[in-house]
Amino acid sequence: MDCRLSIMERVHWIGVNDRETTLFENFWPLDRGVCYNSYLITDEKVAIIDTVKFNKTEQYLSKVKEVIGDRKVDYLIVNHMEPDHSGSMKALVAAYPDMQIVGNKKTFDFIRGFYDITENFLEVAEGDELDLGYHKLKFFLTPMIHWPETMMTYDQTEKILFSMDAFGGFGSLDGGLFDDEVNVEFYEDEIRRYYSNIVAKYSPIVQRALGRLGALDLNVIAPTHGPIWRTSPKTIVDYYDKWSRYEAEEGVVIVYGTMYGNTAKMADYVARIISENGVKNVRVYDASKTHLSYILSDIWRFKGVILGSCAYNMNIFPAMELVLSKLEHTGLKNRYLGVFGNKSWSGGGVSAIDAFAEKVKWERIGSSIEATYTPKDEEFKALVKLGKEMAQRVKDNPL
Repeated sequence: MDCRLSIMERVHWIGVNDRETTLFENFWPLDRGVCYNSYLITDEKVAIIDTVKFNKTEQYLSKVKEVIGDRKVDYLIVNHMEPDHSGSMKALVAAYPDMQIVGNKKTFDFIRGFYDITENFLEVAEGDELDLGYHKLKFFLTPMIHWPETMMTYDQTEKILFSMDAFGGFGSLDGGLFDDEVNVEFYEDEIRRYYSNIVAKYSPIVQRALGRLGALDLNVIAPTHGPIWRTSPKTIVDYYDKWSRYEAEEGVVIVYGTMYGNTAKMADYVARIISENGVKNVRVYDASKTHLSYILSDIWRFKGVILGSCAYNMNIFPAMELVLSKLEHTGLKNRYLGVFGNKSWSGGGVSAIDAFAEKVKWERIGSSIEATYTPKDEEFKALVKLGKEMAQRVKDNPL
């Protein structure tokens, strides 16, 4: 095995890059690709930690062989059963039929259900240990980050936390494997997009897990997506801590749905007011054009949110309905909210956003602004007031 793909002398990265899949979970765009990280420990016993998606199985098995040659695999440790990490399990079992599959009680229901594998299970519980020889592994159960069976594996010898999907992100590994080899700012955007769309709903659980893991001595955090954190594992922990506390930066995200441009005109107008009042981070999104994942990522990043919609069949514009639904589902807290929109003979868009506001309990900035047919002086004056008040709030109170 090329030493450049080793984390430590006996701990190897055997992951793969996927630049062919266009949608993660058949929904989230992968413009920058994604990687599936798997790890192999060579000791008196050989252990693999998670596998890779089924479209990369052949490449994956060749990597295993490259590392261990004719040795057998003693253990497959299953931290997470989502098919992008378990998809090569059946092929691995076929190649190493005596291999024991290590997981918690809930893991095995998933294995039976997905792959009809029913034997060679080794059940572990919270705090249990597995001795590989030199390496001593310890298991931490972390249910609902973000599936019921998820757990993490801690190498007590090398102080490596194999953290499954936690601390991961979108983006292929383009040469660099480690945080000191890549542009972390690039990955911060993709990690936040991953967090805000995949993990965000479970933020309170993330906070509890961070508290439990806080006592660990960590040299390396090795997730199943994104770079391996060997120089500054604290960086990725701090990201997760910040986002799971719903903390945000100074900035405003304006999201709107429009058919013929009148609601868009209102969005551009209030954006200019906010900018004139000293806020540099202003993001304006047409919900019909920009994928939801990018919108949510910026809403998770910035403190101010202004939502607008035209009326559509006496309801909200469909693209904005999806935005509201996902935002409510994530449980995001502590944002400032402004509301605007447009109608012709009947309303529906603004009232739907008002109903959303009642559910999420974000702090409202001003009253809802709804134009009839086209925005006129009265609405533009109200947008000036909204823009000024929003700018003042996010400048005075960034979290």
